[in-house]
Amino acid sequence: MPPSLLDIRDLTIAFGQARPAVDSASLEVARGEFVALVGESGSGKSMTARAILGLLPGGATAQGSIVLDGQELIGATEPELERLRGSKVSLIFQEPQSALNPVRRIGWQLREAIRAHRKISKTDARDAAIHLLEQVEIPDPRRRVDYFPHQLSGGQKQRVAIALALAGEPDLLVADEPTTALDVTVQAEILALLGRVRLRSGMGILLITHNMGVVAQHADRVIVMRAGEIVETGGVHSVFDAPTHPYTRSLLAAVPRLPEQAGAELPGRATDVVLEFDAATVTYAAHHGNPAFRAVDGVTLTVGRGEVLGLVGESGSGKTTLGRAAVGLVGLTAGRVLVEGQDLGDISARQLRELRRDVAFVQQDPATSLDPRLTIAASIREPLDVHGVGSSTERRRRVLELLDAVRLPAPFADRFPHQLSGGQRQRVALARALALRPKLLIADEPTSALDVSVQAEVLQLFTSIQHDLGFACLFISHDLAVVHQVADRVAVLRSGSVIETGPVDAVFTAPRENYTRTLIEAVPLPDPARRPTHSARRSPAAV
Repeated sequence: MPPSLLDIRDLTIAFGQARPAVDSASLEVARGEFVALVGESGSGKSMTARAILGLLPGGATAQGSIVLDGQELIGATEPELERLRGSKVSLIFQEPQSALNPVRRIGWQLREAIRAHRKISKTDARDAAIHLLEQVEIPDPRRRVDYFPHQLSGGQKQRVAIALALAGEPDLLVADEPTTALDVTVQAEILALLGRVRLRSGMGILLITHNMGVVAQHADRVIVMRAGEIVETGGVHSVFDAPTHPYTRSLLAAVPRLPEQAGAELPGRATDVVLEFDAATVTYAAHHGNPAFRAVDGVTLTVGRGEVLGLVGESGSGKTTLGRAAVGLVGLTAGRVLVEGQDLGDISARQLRELRRDVAFVQQDPATSLDPRLTIAASIREPLDVHGVGSSTERRRRVLELLDAVRLPAPFADRFPHQLSGGQRQRVALARALALRPKLLIADEPTSALDVSVQAEVLQLFTSIQHDLGFACLFISHDLAVVHQVADRVAVLRSGSVIETGPVDAVFTAPRENYTRTLIEAVPLPDPARRPTHSARRSPAAV
């Protein structure tokens, strides 16, 4: 391996007397090397990344050694670190919104980053900004350099965040979950882009991620972290083919996979329809200078009793709008939505309120759907309180039943959301959704924010409960492997229209539409032997 660009030795990060967040960790990144640091939330990955840039949160202390290109960073002064940030090492965040100023044009932000590292005129800085946008393959960079962030797609915003990170021509790029919030097709293009930039510039990349498929497809080496300690390290092929640590084996086992051949035919489902979209259309009116937009365009779908229908597609395809329309949170401009045979557009407010007792919604991030001021018991009990179901004693008993159903200990009833992990909060959100024994559940990206092993637990729990209770479910996700794990049928949505639907195995093994094949091919496989060729992949203008 070439000489180390980054050499971390015995790094320990602690908050007072608490157990160290990072405990005696050692790792290296060579010039031109793509290293993945993997592990669950709380494993110490992001804390390690922040330590490299001297960006630890208040109260944290770091000991050990972090040497970047021959310079020791532990104990470096703030002015010394300021000179290194951007020029020697740059950071890409998970959410580009945190890196981009919403009230400044893209060009202004890039010019400021360029002029922070070079003495250059405004005119030359603008030309350099356009060149950076060309490097990260933004379509029509001379026009988009004057855009505001809100005028770009999620993938384009992440490309701009990468351009900002490259403005100082750093030797090391630290990418902290840079594609977690992106669709699989956009994710594949962003990672391929990073690979091409690395080949052109020779910079090292340290990728922080919990996505083992991404690691298998793009990394040279992988470092596995658990509870602040590094438990395994090695070449990506050796770690994936013959992992030595039980934790690594559990991470790999938890990765959902797409089928490579069609499975056995499922037994026939009952024809009893719980949810029906009949030529459903949703158009958002022109607003603040933005033109009218048709988010859902003539969708016709059904979900039968006891059936899980997976709804997949890229951001902007209309998945979430369709899910919200199913519970009457978004009105239709044409067509119908029927729940249990009742047309949501043709019933009174009282009837809609009664109908909603039979419908539940689980959102992507329980941190935003659970009231931080309510205990877990109060959050789960809330639907029972709203609909006046049972006595206070019966409601308390029901809360404990639901906690047991989602495999959470009874003492959790008196805790608050901030005292639970992400996976535990999602279990609470599922328990609350089941409080009224719904006939229909809308699950909108319910596991996309979870680590792979926690995701596996939640999906297994969901499948078990759905099998026991037999509710119908519209399961919305951009993760095709997750949909394959839980769904009976799948519908593929593109630009508001359903372009393909059928049994999940049939669609994923023999798709009829090119768009469906593109989605499937973009799923990162947890198999290093099936890696893409970065130089051969180009970015479509739409991304």
